[in-house]
Amino acid sequence: MINLLVLVLFTVLSSSYIIFQYFRSPLPKSRKPLPPGPKPWPIVGNILHIGKLPHISMAGFSKVHGPLISLKLGTRTVVVASSPAAATEILRTQDRSLSGRIVAQASRIDNLDFDRMSIIFAPTCTDAWKSFRAMCRTELFSPKAIETQSISRERKVKEMVEYLRSRDGKVVRVGEVVFATVINMLGNVIFSKDLMDWEDKEGPRGLKSLISTMVESAATPNIADFYPILAWLDPQGLRKNVAVSYKQACVLWKNIIKERRESLASGAPATDHRDFLDVFLSNGLDDQTISWLTMELLIAGSDTTTSTVEWAMTELLRNDQVLKKVCQELEKEVGNNVPLTESNVSQLPYLNACVKETLRLHPPAPFLVPRRALETCEVMGYTIPKDAQVLVNVWAIGRSPSEWEDPLSFKPERFLGSSLDYKGQHFEFLPFGAGRRICPGLPLANRQVQLILASLLRHFDWPLPDGHKLEVNEKFGIVLQKEQPLLFVPKPKQ
Repeated sequence: MINLLVLVLFTVLSSSYIIFQYFRSPLPKSRKPLPPGPKPWPIVGNILHIGKLPHISMAGFSKVHGPLISLKLGTRTVVVASSPAAATEILRTQDRSLSGRIVAQASRIDNLDFDRMSIIFAPTCTDAWKSFRAMCRTELFSPKAIETQSISRERKVKEMVEYLRSRDGKVVRVGEVVFATVINMLGNVIFSKDLMDWEDKEGPRGLKSLISTMVESAATPNIADFYPILAWLDPQGLRKNVAVSYKQACVLWKNIIKERRESLASGAPATDHRDFLDVFLSNGLDDQTISWLTMELLIAGSDTTTSTVEWAMTELLRNDQVLKKVCQELEKEVGNNVPLTESNVSQLPYLNACVKETLRLHPPAPFLVPRRALETCEVMGYTIPKDAQVLVNVWAIGRSPSEWEDPLSFKPERFLGSSLDYKGQHFEFLPFGAGRRICPGLPLANRQVQLILASLLRHFDWPLPDGHKLEVNEKFGIVLQKEQPLLFVPKPKQ
């Protein structure tokens, strides 16, 4: 009987709190209104309006309500920008006021202080965050550092090519091969070591499985995010999934960090070159911070690059003339007897245009990484309240007929001879974001994608397995992936 009374009391108090949060703090009459949007239902708000592909549903809302809309997801206010003008105000004009992050409840693992140890998810632009960004800019992703690391990345791509040659006549998942390649690229620039094999033989305890569990858990709609009063319950078990996977992943490089500290303490260099771990240690970072930064780099670098290459291959194979042109460029400008390097691949304008066109149609993060309003401000004549979540729908912007001619067609030619780039200056094309929260790994990501894609196209023909069809259905998550993995039978070129 007591347990029943406690349950009833908890339900009543929870419902009262949710209703209070939902209707609390109406905007003062003197303040401009929230952006328009679909009418929310009581308590649940617009949760039932979103569906499985929110980037598409929100693009639809913008056609009805305008380029800046607001929604209510449980107790959370969400503002979505779907035009270059709206994106400009959020990412440039109000960049400082809207530069916060909301840490998802699934990622709130015990003892992880995001203010102190995160580049991507730091709730505010703290001194630690500024220090990490400066470290990325000057030591990790500077032109000199990237050039120094290029030999290691080129070696990993050669190993990928040899692995695919060994799979001649067998069905492969392109995404899995690219994922392993990128993880080992990153593993070598961080630790000077490979972090996984091609088959992910460790199964559920392998790095690919652990990262997938973390990403999928963090991307799953979480009732604890919509109603924070329920966070302590972890009702869907998502925080537990992330915590377990993260701890198991850290074991994979725990001894590497320990051995490197001991080597540095003894004065004996552990490697013949300076890698990311050396940079982390020389900047006085503790093991916990190094582990979390490593995980952020691996997640951000692997899934986005894998998704972009997989989408690029899909689009090229759906467009025979484009595929023919890019292969001709490779043969003419590089030749069949010259090794592919990041340097010579970067000089291929049509290949680069194909990558840009892929990023326009299939941006890895369709909403970028969500922002949070640090203070109440105005955007396009509407009020953005403090702590609102702010999304920029770059997927919708990249497909807007008012910004792009024939926007749903794959036409790399639109980028030839154009100054349009993805470095945060052109707000109609923002696959990596803009402003102070722009992706710090952009220069590295660009090189990885171009080298991997060029190598796949140069060394192999790609017939489909019997009965397999190319499709472009999407699976929404932190990274926008193909709903069905891309399957091919690699056929080495003579």
